[in-house]
Amino acid sequence: MIILLLQVFVLSALAVTAFASLHEPIHHHAPQPYKFGYSVKDHHGEQHREESGDGGHAVRGSYGFTDARGIRREVHYVADHGGFRAQVKTNEPGTANQNPAAVHLVSDAPYANGHDGGYGYGGLGYGGLGYAGYGGLGYAGYGGAGYGYGGLGYGGLGYGGYGLGGLGYARYGY
Repeated sequence: MIILLLQVFVLSALAVTAFASLHEPIHHHAPQPYKFGYSVKDHHGEQHREESGDGGHAVRGSYGFTDARGIRREVHYVADHGGFRAQVKTNEPGTANQNPAAVHLVSDAPYANGHDGGYGYGGLGYGGLGYAGYGGLGYAGYGGAGYGYGGLGYGGLGYGGYGLGGLGYARYGY
């Protein structure tokens, strides 16, 4: 009985040793350079996007739209060790040549003097930083770089409309 247990133990030890050497090598897949893009044009307007990455250090790209009324927005961006930087070119009403955060905004829209600082549409505070009417930088300014109607981030830059102002939905929210 003891000899049988000893044989089982030795056989088990040999099996564990044999299977321990059958490990899979670890393959490290480094980031690869890439490039993609598209352009769509229909009776509502035109949308486009293109982006390229160099394999882990920087990403460059652009996206934009032109709606049926001729309102256009084009964003060129770079994301690298220096952070995210964007340049926005637009002719959207209510925008002005202001540069919030690390965004360079170039507007072809006619100048419109907005509201003073305060609580509300276009004002410094809850309604946004008012320079161009309803186009402010703030939490809920119409067309502002903020949270609300047409804000950069949640609802798009400019007269985008609440939640529908981003790329691809501009025709619904203007």
